[in-house]
This record gives sequence, structure tokens and C-alpha cells, in this order.
Amino acid sequence: MRSVVRKDSKSKGFSSNTKNTIFWAILLGVTILCAWMTQRAVPVMMDDEWYSTILSAEEPLTSLQDIVQAQIWHYYNWGGRTVAHTVAQIILLYLSEPVADALNVAVIILLAWMINAMMGERRLAFVTLTIGFLHGLNANWKMSMYWQTGACNYLYMTVIILAFLWLYLRELDEETHKMVPGSLVWVSILGLLCGWTNENMGPAVWVLTLLVMLIRLREKKPVKPWMMSGSVFCLLGSVMMLLAPGNALRSAEVPENSYGVLWRVFLRMYGVCKGAWEYLFPTLLLTGILIFVNVCILGNRLQRKEMLLLAGAFLSWGAMALSPHYPDRASFGTMCLLLSVCVSQAAAVMKSRDSKNCRIAMAGIGIFIWLRGMYFLGEFLSISWGWIR
Repeated sequence: MRSVVRKDSKSKGFSSNTKNTIFWAILLGVTILCAWMTQRAVPVMMDDEWYSTILSAEEPLTSLQDIVQAQIWHYYNWGGRTVAHTVAQIILLYLSEPVADALNVAVIILLAWMINAMMGERRLAFVTLTIGFLHGLNANWKMSMYWQTGACNYLYMTVIILAFLWLYLRELDEETHKMVPGSLVWVSILGLLCGWTNENMGPAVWVLTLLVMLIRLREKKPVKPWMMSGSVFCLLGSVMMLLAPGNALRSAEVPENSYGVLWRVFLRMYGVCKGAWEYLFPTLLLTGILIFVNVCILGNRLQRKEMLLLAGAFLSWGAMALSPHYPDRASFGTMCLLLSVCVSQAAAVMKSRDSKNCRIAMAGIGIFIWLRGMYFLGEFLSISWGWIR
């Protein structure tokens, strides 16, 4: 009789875990399907056609040499985002449209996984919901993840940024992390690419690398050679991007230059405020609620890497005050840093109050935002298919 009871209890527990896994797996499948259909429905548009050429002339790309020639012209005549636009031109030249679409969806999943794994969270439910958050909290999901050139500028570049930043944040842990051979070389290359991603995120991450090294020095821990080298090359990449001659040429054409100093300051501050109260507001609201519950109600403390990520979000947002234009899609990287904090805070809340009601509350909030993201995709598909006119 005892053995029967024990078997039934195990069966019941296993059944519950299996149901949860099946539920989140189905939700993940629905999410990926929606993302794939949306990606297929988004046409080649805007700069995609231009980046399919050698840029300086209306001649299509035919080889890697053409891409090098195009990027040299781009650096001196248009802008310094060489890494992002090189990736865009490689995709536009060598990949068919279905393959490029599949790659974009795969990178969305990869980014969601990285946001969670960087904070030590790898549960299927968290990854699934994060994919939804990337849509539901995004100021412009279409232009930052589905438009091919925009995806290379923001989606792909954020993967590089988080990969580089992850190496530094894990050095704050007590455990010792092993690096693969040749770390000095490949971390330097990754740092160069990270700094050369986009104007606000590259310098912000460089500052975070300095802060991590300062924390280690304060704790009388050694600053590893790859950490110093990666930081230096991240700074070099940022300088190469910001000082591109093409940036100066484009800035000279901005109408704002004809305005007075006070008016320009007002416009810059307006752009930054718009970034916080419009582009980033949903993510900031979610971050604030989770921190309030975890810190003020449950009495937990923010982890050091969470504070660094919040600092990075603040720096990447504030850096846009130096730009005459703050497009909504430029908030994508900042949103991802805040989402990392949200993941960590939600996990901390569930650890502190690991009850059924707490899990239901966290899952309810997550699914609500996930539904918002899927609503955006569903609306776009309905318009594309002619269901909404």
C-alpha cells in the first residue's frame, strides 16, 4: 500500500511539471510561428535596396570586394556604423530572402536566451516570455527587428553587445570562470565590434567595463589582461564609429544647425524626454514595479550586475542628448538592458515567495505583455493579408 501511494505522488508531481513544460513549449511554438509569418510578410524596403548596391553607384553587389568598397565609401560619406552595415550587405548579397528571414527569427530567439542566461535564468517560460517582451515593450518592433537593415543595426548588434558585456558581468561572481585559449585576441576583437555597433550603446558598454574593473580592484582582485584589452578595443571601436567623416557630413545637413543654442538645447532635451516617456516608458514601468516589489516589499537588495545594467541603460539613454535625432528604434539596446534587470528581479521575487499565487502572478503579468506583443504581430499580419481594411 505504501509503495502505491509513493508511486501516485511521484506520478502527480511529474504530471504537473510535464504540463507546465508542454504549455510553455506550445506558447514558444506559437510565438516563433507568429514571428516567422511576420518576417515573411515584411517586404524588402527603404535602405535595403540601397545597401544591396555598392552605395556610391546604382550597381548591385556581386562580391565581398564590392562590400569592402561600399563600406569605405560609406565611412567617409554617410556614417560610421561599419559593422552593422557590413553584416546587412553580406546578408543581402549572399542569403535568399527565406533564409534571411529564418536567420532573423533565430537571432530574436538567441537574443531572448542571452538576456536570460546573462542573468543566470534559463527556464523555458522566461525565454518564451522574453521573446514576447521584445515585441510588446518595443518602441518600434518592425523597424528594429524585421526590417533587414534595421535588424542588423539593432537586433544583431545587441547580440554582440550582450555577448561582450556578459564576459565582464560574470567576473563579479564569486566563482572563477575559465576562458577558452586566446582570450586576449578574441575578446579584443569582440570589444572592437561592440564599440563599433551604434552611437549610444558602444560607449555605454565601455563605461561598464571600466566600472567592473574598478570593482575588482576595490575588492583586491586581479584585473585580467583580456579585461583591459577588451575595454581598450571597445573604446577604440566607439571612437572609430563616432569620428567617421561621414557623420560630420550628415550632421552638417541637419536643419537644427541653423537654430540658436538655447533652441537646440531644448530640442535635444525634448528628444531625450520623449525617449523616456514614450519609447522606453512601458519597459521602465515594468522595471520599476518589479524593483519596488522585490526591494521595497520583500526586502531584497539589487545585485551589482543589476545596478550596472541600470547604469548602462541610463548612459545609453542619456547619450542620445548628443544626437540631433533620437529615432524610436535607437532605444532597442537600452530596452534590452532593462529587460535583463526585469528577468533577474522576477526570478528573485519567485525565489523569495515561491508560492503558487506568486508564480501565477508573475506568469500572468508576463503573459499579458506577451499578448501585447502578439497583438502587434497579429494586427500587422491581418493588415498584410487584407483581413483589416
